[in-house]
This record gives sequence, structure tokens and C-alpha cells, in this order.
Amino acid sequence: MYKGNLLKHLRAFCQTARLGSVSAAADALYLSQPSISQQIRQLEDELGQQLFERRGPRMQLTPAGRTLLELARPLVDRLDALPDEFARAFGRMDSGEVRIAAGESTILHLLPSLVQRFRQRHPGIYVQLHNVTGADGLGMLRSDRVDFAVGSMIEVPDDISYRPIYSFRPVLIAARDHPLARRGKLTLADISPHGLILPPKRLTTYTLIDRVFQKHRLPFRVTMEVGGWEVIKRYVARGLGVSIVTSICLTEADRDQLITHDVSQWFPKRTYGVVMRKGAYLTPQARRFIELMSPELFPEPAVGQATGSGGADA
Repeated sequence: MYKGNLLKHLRAFCQTARLGSVSAAADALYLSQPSISQQIRQLEDELGQQLFERRGPRMQLTPAGRTLLELARPLVDRLDALPDEFARAFGRMDSGEVRIAAGESTILHLLPSLVQRFRQRHPGIYVQLHNVTGADGLGMLRSDRVDFAVGSMIEVPDDISYRPIYSFRPVLIAARDHPLARRGKLTLADISPHGLILPPKRLTTYTLIDRVFQKHRLPFRVTMEVGGWEVIKRYVARGLGVSIVTSICLTEADRDQLITHDVSQWFPKRTYGVVMRKGAYLTPQARRFIELMSPELFPEPAVGQATGSGGADA
């Protein structure tokens, strides 16, 4: 194999491994399927190892393929990013893209100001947001379909890194005419009998709440599971239950319908930050976005004990 062909062969191999099929890799590289297949065969001949095996419609890496991918992916990523790296070294950042995975609540409440700030400074960079949660987001990180994720994590897998940047308090929300709205100081036992509206069990909020009630040996009752804080707030405002949310999701517009109680004495603060695959190469565009994620952009809101006046957190 000519040394000059090695890069394109490795690029074809990495794209096939990332996307799981020769046809998808061909589309991504603007080449024909036979060309991709030939490059992979030549790479296998050169190395003397089978790199893929076909299982159904997908191409699965062999043990040798997984080893090569671990070695080759950083090299290919760095070489492909060389023009942007060079431009960045001279202060230019006027093209390219940044791909971010995040849950709906993060996209609605945390990212708008960050994206606006980034776009003001780098209008030529395309921003791609993927609305995913939990395992789907980790899957996108592991397959390099996104540069990084923004979200909250409790348990971090061995192949993932999590850097917390922002911190927000847990807040009980209830309708203004709910019995808890007339209470001054609440205890966890006061909350226990009332039906909770929570996100699905697979998500972080449910896990945290379950742990706290178990720790204090108190029962809790979930009357509804729905996805997304905006939906939860809507049902809480109709008096269908109470919920425990993170303060960042509460806005001035919620003051007319909801009351809030700071419950941080029982429930831990929620951190949000950058989630990455360990060893992943960050493009200059992705690094620049992360550099703008300053905690000062989202200072910890003041949360007071709410009574009938119903102060909501910004």
C-alpha cells in the first residue's frame, strides 16, 4: 500500500466503524460503495487482519478492528481538523460546525443563552443540537456523532468524562391553591403524602428523588410520569400533583400559576456540565463553545420559602 493512500484507507475504515455500514460511509465521504469496500480490503491485506464482520445489516468490528479504531481515530480526526487548527492558531474561527447532544430541558433552559453568545462571536459556525436523553446521548458520544453533550449526570461510565460547570437548587413546585401553598416551613414528611409528577424512571430526576425518600425512610407516591419540565409545570399548575424540579426551569412567567419551596436541605443541588467520550478529539469549534460556558452566565438564583405570594426562580 502506498503511504499516501493510508490516510484515505483509514478514513474509510473509521467512517464505516462509526456509521456501521459501507453505504453510509460512502455517503459521508462522497465516494462509491465499491471504493469504500476496496479501501477496507486493502487495509486488511496490508495489516493481515480481518477488521469487520457482517451481522445482519450492520458491519461489526472484530477485536483487531477495535484495536485499529482506537489507534486510528485520533490520527484521522487530527489530520481532518488541521485546516481549522491552523486557522485557529491565527485567530480565525469563521467556518465549521459544532454538534451538541442535550435533553429537552437543557435545550430549552440552559443552551439558548450559550448558543446566542456563541453565534454572536462566531456567526460562520453551524450549530447542530440533538434532542436526546440518557443512553441515546451516550450512544451518540460513543459513535462520535456529536462533539460533546451538555447535561447532568449522577453515575459516570468508565469511558465517559463529566465536567460540572453550573449548579442549581432543587425546588418543590405546586399550584397556588394546593394545600402545600398555605404552609410556611415544609418538612419532607409534609411532601410525602402528596402525589408527585415526575420525569420517567430512567432519568436523573426520578433517581435522585427516589434515593432521598428511601434515605429518610419515607414513602412517596408518583401519580404521573411525563417527559420535560415544561409539561410537568403545566400539569402541576392544573393541580394534578406537585413536583421537584431544578430552579433553572422556573421563569417569571411561572409566578402567576406556581408557588415554590426551596428543598435543598433534603435534595442535592443539580450540576450541569460537559459530557464527553474519554479520548475524544475536540474540534477547535467545539473547544471554543466549551470555553464560553462560564458559570457567571447562569448564577445561582435566590430561592426563598414561598407562601401564597409564590416567588419563582429565574
